[in-house]
Amino acid sequence: MNLKLNSDASLSEVHGSIDATRIQHKPRWKRFLAFIGPAYLVGVGYMDPGNWATDLAGGSKFGYTLIWVLLMSNLMALLLQSLSARLGIVRGRDLAQANRETYPKYVNFILYLLAEIAIAATDLAEVLGMAIGLHLLTGIPLIWGVAITVLDTFLLLFLQRLGMRMMEAFIICLVAVIGISFLVEIILARPALSEVATGLIPSLPNEEALYIAIGIIGATVMPHNLYLHSSLVQTRKIRRDEAGIRQAIKMNVIDSTIALNLAFLVNAAILVLAATTFFKAGRTEVAQIEEAHQLLSPLLGTDLASTLFAIALIAAGQSSTVTGTLAGQIVMEGYLRLRINPLLRRLITRLIAIIPALVVLMIYGDKELDALLILSQVILSLQLGFAIIPLIHFVSDKKTMGRFAIKPVTKIFAWAITILLVYLNIRMVLGEVLPVFNAPGNGLLKLIIIIAGIFFIALLLYITAHPVIIRNGKKVTSPIHPATKEKLELEIPRFNRIAIALDFSDNDKKLLSFAIAQGNTHATYILIHVVESVSARLLRQESGDYETQEDQKRLQHYSDNLKVEGYTAITQLGFGRRSGEISRIVNEQEADMLVMGAHGHKGVEDFIHGETVNSVRHKVKIPVLIVNV
Repeated sequence: MNLKLNSDASLSEVHGSIDATRIQHKPRWKRFLAFIGPAYLVGVGYMDPGNWATDLAGGSKFGYTLIWVLLMSNLMALLLQSLSARLGIVRGRDLAQANRETYPKYVNFILYLLAEIAIAATDLAEVLGMAIGLHLLTGIPLIWGVAITVLDTFLLLFLQRLGMRMMEAFIICLVAVIGISFLVEIILARPALSEVATGLIPSLPNEEALYIAIGIIGATVMPHNLYLHSSLVQTRKIRRDEAGIRQAIKMNVIDSTIALNLAFLVNAAILVLAATTFFKAGRTEVAQIEEAHQLLSPLLGTDLASTLFAIALIAAGQSSTVTGTLAGQIVMEGYLRLRINPLLRRLITRLIAIIPALVVLMIYGDKELDALLILSQVILSLQLGFAIIPLIHFVSDKKTMGRFAIKPVTKIFAWAITILLVYLNIRMVLGEVLPVFNAPGNGLLKLIIIIAGIFFIALLLYITAHPVIIRNGKKVTSPIHPATKEKLELEIPRFNRIAIALDFSDNDKKLLSFAIAQGNTHATYILIHVVESVSARLLRQESGDYETQEDQKRLQHYSDNLKVEGYTAITQLGFGRRSGEISRIVNEQEADMLVMGAHGHKGVEDFIHGETVNSVRHKVKIPVLIVNV
């Protein structure tokens, strides 16, 4: 169901749902608790299954040498996420909304498509991580593990019903599971801390180490997290004066620091575990998740090691699933101002991720899963610059950020990180495509790669230059609302033929009352009921069964009562599927308004019972009044 948004608030159903305005005079720890949460939903993206392969490869091949790369990546992520939170707090806009208001429509549509591709790639990594984790823990075939991951869509729906706080608590619990699992693994591995500390000294032994370092950095900062953080901070209702905004920024920086440092410790634990267990045992070729799982138990001397590894992998995949879906909702609403059912949104996103995974499994088996995991990280790398560059422009703009615009020193660091990340990601992608150019043939594929490369570079240059140009010249934006007129010119409709879909329950009185309120005595009321008995479905008007006769009598009873009160009414029976029959009768009778009842079902019931209302609404071209009964 697609609906144009009536509200410009990001994640409007939970926007400002947590009141942080009443705690300014309470102890500092209570003030912090009111803000804690959003960064943990963001932090899980920094420890998702996509990071595991690069961490394992780095630890098994080069020991503790690349720990400094993880630390540097974490510091970069901390700065960028803080900028994202600042944008949401100060301007009350998420990154997608800010882009929509700055760039032309066609550029925004391209940025939207790139963001959706990044989210699909993220979800692919989560699907593979969950499937591998389930396979390692239970022995279930990978193809069934991939298929089972579609069920977590209902978990997300359940969490959304419980509210933002419960969702944050769920994610924090999963992060705790991951953290505790790797803490036990590290205790079992018993690394020498003095040797681990040497990994904090920057060094790159060879070209392969450089390539893995690029992979670690490229897999760390994820574009969808920047969209996500700028929206999630707006779930807190804050005082909009200078002190209130400063407090919110400060608390969110602390929240981000704690959450991202936890993510750093998890990634470092994976690398240290691989270094202590595999590198020291001479198993420098271990770079696959499943292979690491198989070797942990014999090398550490206990089955607990492999079990905890699988549990942590499942928790990482599941936690990232929730945040990926929220990011998808933010991107769609921000760029297109469209909202769809969260469950439907989740199903579509998950199916986009599941289909390539199933195809690879059916054709190649599980040998190519890690290659597919790496592909998802390459796709993410391509999108990164398109999120970071606009973000830095927005938080640097004094016209919109006022005194909360970032300082020159922060700006220099932010642009330096951006240039480094874009360079490293381009280099990572080149490393993946160069073998194609070195191989004979593949002329069409090479041409496509060249055209795509030119397009991406041109788009990067455009989104970098455009905000500077409009800042110094005439500003051209995509407006939130059409231009206003001094006087509202209203055309009040007059409804002459009002159709009412009745179900012969106590709700009918309410539906009839609302219908009469729209047309009064001048309108003709078309009373509709659909007979759904087996014979009515098969024989339609010719069925003449008991249910059909009784339904016709009930409709006539309603009609007679309305006529006594001075209203004009006619009756129409339908036969078979409700949505099809209601829309058919409405069109045949040339009704100019339809009144229907909605039962306010929740969860799966809403998915089932809401089908009639949604289906009819799309099949008729007249106003539909939905009465909550």
